[in-house]
Amino acid sequence: MANSGTPELGPDGLIKEKDRKSGALVGRSPGQLMWMRFRRDRTGVISACVVIAFFLIGLLAPVISKLYGKDPYTRYGQITPGLLVNGYPAQPNGGISSEFWFGIEPTLGRDVFTQLIFGIRNTLFLALAITVVSVLTAIILGVAAGYFGGRTDYFIGRLIDLLMAFPNQLFFVAFVPVVSAIFVAPEDAMPTWLRALIIILVMWVLGWMALARLLRGAVLSLREREFVEAAKVSGASPARIIRRELLPNVMTPILVQTTYMLPGFVTSIAGLSFLGVGLVEPTPDWGRMFANAAEYYRNDITYLFFPGVAMVIFIVAFNLLGDSVRDAFDPKRAR
Repeated sequence: MANSGTPELGPDGLIKEKDRKSGALVGRSPGQLMWMRFRRDRTGVISACVVIAFFLIGLLAPVISKLYGKDPYTRYGQITPGLLVNGYPAQPNGGISSEFWFGIEPTLGRDVFTQLIFGIRNTLFLALAITVVSVLTAIILGVAAGYFGGRTDYFIGRLIDLLMAFPNQLFFVAFVPVVSAIFVAPEDAMPTWLRALIIILVMWVLGWMALARLLRGAVLSLREREFVEAAKVSGASPARIIRRELLPNVMTPILVQTTYMLPGFVTSIAGLSFLGVGLVEPTPDWGRMFANAAEYYRNDITYLFFPGVAMVIFIVAFNLLGDSVRDAFDPKRAR
């Protein structure tokens, strides 16, 4: 692709850049310019590849497990003599071998590799679901508060203030068991799908307010702009004005905040499982591997290594991706 020169604003609203090879002016939309800037950011591209790789691993976890020949539930160390000695892997480095790539879990003897990829799968897709519903809620309420103002803004603003007064982590830990008790009797085992739904529900309730407040402020400044006033004079409905005039102009904060929200939800879900109120045995979970490692690390530090390194790589990559997306939308802002 040819490099481009100094940008000029064309009469059609597209940004014109002079092609260095042909010398002709080429029109590019802001989205195309953002994509060009992002592709030139090597850190952002590498981070995006890492993030995509994690999601692919989670999506293809059943296929990988089948090709690998093991699953995250079978207690290999207990059914195969010689793999565990006094509850810990007999071989060094956590039992890493050609048969068990990441070793085996102390006490139960499950395969660490499949535990990890299925744990990544469950945690990432829970976080993705929470992010989607939180972003949609923030868009609906934040844009409505900013555009309509008046009582709508007042009531939504007070709701945001009320929910932001709750300490998030303590709320998650306290209310997941409470909501669980509402749906399932204490003597019954809760289905995994219901537990996952409750985690999504509780984290969604307190996950949308920061983005909603940001969008409210952005829409408050946009609704007084000339193009919005022109749309009102032309007889456009509020729904059309929001959809065609306002939403395209607030996509930048939506995308940037989304890239920060998702890794935050990943760590929160892992924290819930670590504290015993998230996903429970035998469902594979990223956070519960940390909880188990807290018991095993004195005799088998290897069990903590793989989930810990994977979590650090994912969180760092996603945060760097968020920085790159922000810089691509706003090239004047220095990293």
